[in-house]
This record gives sequence, C-alpha cells and structure tokens, in this order.
Amino acid sequence: MVTLITANRNYSSWSLRPWVLMRALGIAFDDSIEPFAKPVNWQEFRAFSPTGQVPVLIDGAATVWDSLGITLYLADRHAGIWPEDPAARAFAQCAVAEMHGGFSALRNRCTMNVGVRARLSDIPADLARDIARVTEILAEGIDRFGGPWLTGAAFTAVDAFYAPVAFRIRTYGIDVGSTAQRWVDAVLAHPAMLEWEEAALAETWREAEHEDDLARCGAVIADYRRS
Repeated sequence: MVTLITANRNYSSWSLRPWVLMRALGIAFDDSIEPFAKPVNWQEFRAFSPTGQVPVLIDGAATVWDSLGITLYLADRHAGIWPEDPAARAFAQCAVAEMHGGFSALRNRCTMNVGVRARLSDIPADLARDIARVTEILAEGIDRFGGPWLTGAAFTAVDAFYAPVAFRIRTYGIDVGSTAQRWVDAVLAHPAMLEWEEAALAETWREAEHEDDLARCGAVIADYRRS
C-alpha cells in the first residue's frame, strides 16, 4: 500500500489536496503525519521529501512529491482523477494548473486555519482580484457542468485542488456569490472533508508562524479548536 505523508490538518492546504482526493475516490493509503514543528522544517522533511516539503507519496521505491505531481501519478493508475468528458477534463486541468501556480494573494493574506473564524482587516486589490477569479471559476464549473461538483456528478481532482479554498472562504467569511457558495457548502459537507476537519479541531500542535500569519490576516472572532 502507498503511504501519503502530510502535515498539520489545521494549516496544511497543500497536504489536503491529495489526501481528500484519495479519500473521496476510495484509493487506499497509509496516512502519515509529519507536523510543522517550527517555522522552517526543511532539514527534517528532507529525510523523506526531495524538496523538504509535504505532501509526499511513497509507493515502494518511488517517491512522488508535490500535490500536482501526486495527482498526475495517481491519474496514471486510478480512474476518476479527471472527468471523462473532454470539455470537463479540459476545464478541470486548466483550473487545477491555475490554482497550483497562482492565487498568491489569497494564500498569503488568507492563510489556511481550519478551526477558526476571522474577520479580514482589509481586502486589498490583489486579494480582491483573486477572490473574484476564484468566484468565477467555481461558478463556471457549476453552471457549465451542473454540479454538485465542479465538473458534474463526480468529485475529481479539481474539487480537491479547490478544497482548501472552501475552508478559507468559511474561515474569513468571504462572499463568493450564491452559485459558487453551493459548491463550497457541498465540499465542506463531504465526508472526507469532515474527517479532515475533525482531525484539525482535535490537533494539539500550534506553530507560531502560522498563528502569526492568521493574526496578520485579521481579527479572530471564534476558535473551535479543542485544545
């Protein structure tokens, strides 16, 4: 069986993507967590990851790194990673590539913190552009392919890649309009996402830099973490 190495459930958006994809599609794996113990974990993570980062998939002698690299590796071995319909597949692959390489303002100004709710201190122009583009992508997927997922009836890689955004939208109370919000509500209610959230709320780990990033984003108005 393959092993997927990820980091803290509360913070690690990159880890969430392959984890929720494999859970949603019923792809079996051993679940290994290496928490962020300090601001820079590169040296420790280099023991199992060529980049010193997570996620990493270990399949026998093969080490597969990066959330997109893992997704492509899985797509060669499992059905359902990408939608079958050519138009839906093209949309999914483009949207995944855009998420993988873009949205830096959303990542930096709205750090992932599953267990809290916060009020943004401001929405500068670069963040407003990212929110508008995410809203457009989510609404386009639902409108073109009928939902409840971004390319139709089946959960695929594009839903997994935007899953961390769903947590961010909820954490910061971001308005993405009614069509995109339908997808947000659906993905937050997915059993795999609920499993991830439950683990995030139960975590005892706190990493100061991630918490400082949250404080810079805005004011915390609720914290549902249990420790």
